[in-house]
Amino acid sequence: MEENRSVQPDGELFSTPFCKEYWIQACREFRNLKMLLFAALMVALRVALKSVSIPVGADLRIGVGFFVNAFGSMVYGPVVAALGAAVSDTLGALLFPTGPYFPLFLITEAAGSVLFALFLYRADLTVTRVTLSRFCIDFFVNIVLNTPVMMLYYRIMLGKSYRILHWPRIVKNLVMFPIESVLLVLFLRTVMAGCTPLGIIHSRYDRLRFSKKNIAVLAVLALIGAAAVIIYIVWKNG
Repeated sequence: MEENRSVQPDGELFSTPFCKEYWIQACREFRNLKMLLFAALMVALRVALKSVSIPVGADLRIGVGFFVNAFGSMVYGPVVAALGAAVSDTLGALLFPTGPYFPLFLITEAAGSVLFALFLYRADLTVTRVTLSRFCIDFFVNIVLNTPVMMLYYRIMLGKSYRILHWPRIVKNLVMFPIESVLLVLFLRTVMAGCTPLGIIHSRYDRLRFSKKNIAVLAVLALIGAAAVIIYIVWKNG
């Protein structure tokens, strides 16, 4: 029988999430008491940190909850991550309400957690891989998926209309993406080093180092974000 090449020889890491073994292993995390306890801890942290953010400029803040989301999804995989996202979003809405509760927000929360897991769970982690995970969250979740959800929220819950192209949100994601990517790489490297003795980390963290190519790409993206801000300001005041 031909060897399944999507799984590395040690049987722990997968080169792609699009194989049966990956999902079997992800489902097995539900039988791992250590993983379930860790997931409960991550849910509690996400709820507690839901309203905590780091100011990085005028009207620009980095929500610290996504760090916990990425790390948790990396550890226990997409299946547990999706359930954890649903629980944390519901608890956060009940304990720290910021407006009417809208169940469809669960979709964006779960999608973000699953995307992080698809890139990071039992994977050979690199700066490029972590950066791509953050890009997919910003583009596919924060812009593509969140737009119809927000349209329904405004129409059903608030009785208002919501613009499909919400330029402030798009510009914000362009600006924050390179900053969040750098911080996420540094965060994962630090916590992985500290948590490896606990036996919950399956990936190596020594490859999470910025190369000249990584720095150049992030610098270009930062310039694009800055240009987008300037264009938006000129357009708005024009």
